[in-house]
Amino acid sequence: MTPDPAWMDGGAIAAGIVAGEFSAVEIVAATLDRIRTGDVSLNAFTAVTADRAMAQAGAVDASRAAGKTLGPLAGVPFAVKNLFDIAGLATLAGSRINRDHAPAGADAVLVQRLEAAGAILVGALNMGEYAYDFTGENIHDGPSRNPHDTARMSGGSSGGSGAAVAGGLVPIALGSDTNGSIRVPASLCGIFGLKPTYGRLPRTGSFPFVGSLDHLGPLARSVRDLALSYDAMQGYDDGDAACAPREAEPASDRIGEGITGLRIARAGGYFREGASPEALDAVDRVAQALKSTAEVEVPEAARARAAAYVITTTEGAALHLDRLRARAGDFDPDVRDRLIAGSLLPASYVAQAQKFRRWYHDAVLALFADVDVILAPATPCPAPLIGQKTFVLGGVELPVRPNLGIFTQPISFIGLPVMAVPVPTLGAMPIGVQIITAPWREDVALRVAHALESLGVCHAMQPSF
Repeated sequence: MTPDPAWMDGGAIAAGIVAGEFSAVEIVAATLDRIRTGDVSLNAFTAVTADRAMAQAGAVDASRAAGKTLGPLAGVPFAVKNLFDIAGLATLAGSRINRDHAPAGADAVLVQRLEAAGAILVGALNMGEYAYDFTGENIHDGPSRNPHDTARMSGGSSGGSGAAVAGGLVPIALGSDTNGSIRVPASLCGIFGLKPTYGRLPRTGSFPFVGSLDHLGPLARSVRDLALSYDAMQGYDDGDAACAPREAEPASDRIGEGITGLRIARAGGYFREGASPEALDAVDRVAQALKSTAEVEVPEAARARAAAYVITTTEGAALHLDRLRARAGDFDPDVRDRLIAGSLLPASYVAQAQKFRRWYHDAVLALFADVDVILAPATPCPAPLIGQKTFVLGGVELPVRPNLGIFTQPISFIGLPVMAVPVPTLGAMPIGVQIITAPWREDVALRVAHALESLGVCHAMQPSF
């Protein structure tokens, strides 16, 4: 009997296919059925590549029957944010304008690499327009919805990725993270998300937002699935000028090494101001489980967030200037207005932000002389309601859309690797904690996350939608 793949880890799916317990065709057919029924509530998908997926599944089964060695993700369904190129589909990037584009002629490099490891693409996922969003709301495709409460936000801009994984539609999804767009949906939807070091994974074949801040990475319901997909995607590609010419550094075989000897501290100051009781409690519970009592001050984090805004809006405006001139009415008004504002900022502001960025990079990296891991909230609160415009943080009423990323932006700004890990709360909604490490030490973040998962402190909750 074919098991229900909705809540199976990708690693377990691959192992079962390799062992002949079930076929890739059976798994993919069950996944497509789950998408057809479950996505009615979640609105996570903008396209389902059913024919392609079934053909790939058949190829995996044929390879096994021929005695060929299968990849570590053999037969594992996955989906990607719709800013990744998928051959035969227009790359939407959450926009109306891109719907007029010709279909992509080839898959994004990371899609190719996951498929080379045996994974099977089942579709493209909803997202905030042009990735300028923290909510998961899209005026063209409708909001992606949180599986734990479909009246609430999934987070953005990789909202469809978060909803699809948390809702059991796929075990693994890909997203992008410029200012927090993997970590925010991971936090609000209660799953694991990894933003690797800037330059670690190539962005070739993905629609850009802010070239100096854009990262790509995976979301999953288990640390092992996150590590397996991360390992499969590593390696240099000369199609992305920012991709670092580093050899792959596999992490999946190291996640069980434990945390003995790691110096772990909570981020104080800025990262505790304005956070909700749920967010603070989650960080405290993680720190207690890791037996950490130390605290560090991340210098000038508030200024880093402000500088990140300047760079985001000006680089984003430069990218979209021709579209703004020709088709301003086809933008989400909120996105359009922020991009127009960015186009009007003086060059001196940008120069000052970049100068500060260099100083901040060195100041934060100096902290890793004394610690290996820094813990911080991933979002200031659990998921707000869809359509909610304001919330109260630290006694101050603030707009929701920009402020869901108050704790992620100061980390993206200098390209550090960071994981979001899910912490169940006393209520129905989960919340995430960031595990921040030094550049190129994704393996350390994954080890810490695996230890927390093993302790039962951090785990993906199965929703009841």
